[in-house]
Amino acid sequence: MPEPSPAAEPVLTAGESVLAAGGLGKSFGGVVALRGVDFGVRAGEVHALVGENGAGKSTLIKLLTGVYRPDTGEIRYAGRPVRFAAPIDAQRAGIATIYQEVNLVGSMSVAANLFLGREPRRAGLVDRRSMHRRARELLGGLGIRVDPRRRLGSLGLGTQQMVALARAVSSDARVVIMDEPTSSLEPREVATLFDTVRGLRERGIAIVFVSHRLAELYELCETVTVLRDGAVVHSGPLAGLSRLELVSAMLGRDPASVREGGTTAFTTDHGAEDGAEEPVLRARGLRRRGVLAGVDVDVHAGEVVGLAGLLGSGRSETMTALAGVAPHDGGAVTVDGRPLRSGAAAAIRAGLVLVPEDRKAEGIVPNLSVRENILLAALPRLSRFGIVSPARQDRVVRTFMDRLRIKAAGPDQPVSELSGGNQQKVMLARWLAMSPRVLLLDEPTRGIDVGAKAEVQMLIDELARDGLGIVLVSSDLEELVEGAQRVVVLRDGASVAELSGAEVSVSGVMAAIAHEATGG
Repeated sequence: MPEPSPAAEPVLTAGESVLAAGGLGKSFGGVVALRGVDFGVRAGEVHALVGENGAGKSTLIKLLTGVYRPDTGEIRYAGRPVRFAAPIDAQRAGIATIYQEVNLVGSMSVAANLFLGREPRRAGLVDRRSMHRRARELLGGLGIRVDPRRRLGSLGLGTQQMVALARAVSSDARVVIMDEPTSSLEPREVATLFDTVRGLRERGIAIVFVSHRLAELYELCETVTVLRDGAVVHSGPLAGLSRLELVSAMLGRDPASVREGGTTAFTTDHGAEDGAEEPVLRARGLRRRGVLAGVDVDVHAGEVVGLAGLLGSGRSETMTALAGVAPHDGGAVTVDGRPLRSGAAAAIRAGLVLVPEDRKAEGIVPNLSVRENILLAALPRLSRFGIVSPARQDRVVRTFMDRLRIKAAGPDQPVSELSGGNQQKVMLARWLAMSPRVLLLDEPTRGIDVGAKAEVQMLIDELARDGLGIVLVSSDLEELVEGAQRVVVLRDGASVAELSGAEVSVSGVMAAIAHEATGG
């Protein structure tokens, strides 16, 4: 089906969307990513597209811009059905996309990136003088102070993102899709971006704005569409929709009838009394540029502390900062009152270990056996004069396979052949073999079946009763509030609330997540 000509004006009826999707469906290898999605953005409208991880936002954007082809449904642009064969077709038609990950050419100059594929020419050759002059004008109009002759890759990520914005603005687009555009920007750059968005709106440009930051949505957007599990669960004006109602739609919880317990295998009959002892783990003012903006967390021995927040709030980033996997620019971490040096090795020596969210990419080593995966971290501690006794290895492996009830044909079975739940237990066994003081669990039950989920939850209880301090991240609110004695709520990379006692409830966490930074 032909694409609309970039030069043709849209032929639209009053109120009709410039870019619209009707009944879009998309599956990957039998896994449904989108189901029956209706979506539309009108000229001069800033339309928020929101949802948690796996909701389908990225898939929808890639369908609208020609990266993927839909399995079912129709896309309409400028009043006519279209099928974009590739992203370049969407760009030529007038749909510009600014991705969270800058998709420009780092080895080329700023000016060359701005006009890539549409360079000004003179006598058949690229007119570099004209290109540099136009680049300066374009960048200056957006408050971007950078020499257009500089190599793009030599600039900071925030400046690169602003260059990507300048390229989109200069392309005469009728639709601009912004996917988390502020994630790498400084406050001054965010203000410039917002001014640019308002200017585009006044010019009649349709804007799709994807952001996890609620304050940004309420400042810029008139309309919102919420995706959850690949389907639209809400679409309409943002005005009149409270933050709590928006968060509830994203998380799939009715604020008027949330269940406050009884859905997990947790008992929560453990944990130190307040003030009973010094925290085994204490973090104060954790910061990392563009990611963390001041996180405070205390964990006592035998206590489970939950980290709550929406996608992008800084939950996983806090965990990697605590574990020394990712550096932090500011703040301090102590374990048993002693300052923690930077780096993962120092954290492990201090007894602070992380079970990451993505067990396949960051946890298990699939081509190794169960035995080898369990012993991976502990081998240096088990060795004497550089030699590790096979009997000692067997004893450690058998101990943790029994304790964690790992179901396998034997310790030499490849870990890749185990179920997701048992792979998760193997990762836990690896770090428990290190006799840690604090266990950082990032989404420990994601992607495992109901039975395995209950087993892991009971195991977390057992470990806390044995005196281990635990930090728990979970997108499942019931799991979080039933498993934790205290919950630290994060927003935009900072801790904004700490709930304890009766405050630790699904409704309490949702209210804290939705609460405005100003306290309103």
